Amino acid sequence: MKVLFDECVPRQLRRHLKPHQCTTVGEMGWSGIKNGQLLELAERSAFEALFTVDKGLPKQQNLEGRRIAVVLLRSRSNRRKDLISRMASVVAALEQLQPGQLVIVE
Repeated sequence: MKVLFDECVPRQLRRHLKPHQCTTVGEMGWSGIKNGQLLELAERSAFEALFTVDKGLPKQQNLEGRRIAVVLLRSRSNRRKDLISRMASVVAALEQLQPGQLVIVE
């Protein structure tokens, strides 16, 4: 699966998502782009999922009818040490993800 890491997700976590192909927003040159436009760009670039810790995204974006899905990891912070223990759950969510779906991992 082709996964886009939102700006707020530490890029070092991608090694925990193998065999998925992970790319960061920064690597795409999309830093600073708001969520709605980011989802559109990601879909046009054939990303299947956005991985984020942005708790506001579900309230800001309607994913109905979208080709991209979102995995939202809720944690105390977006520091790697706080996120790493939940990466197995993120992998499991990615394996079952459907287009237009929001999965919240807590």
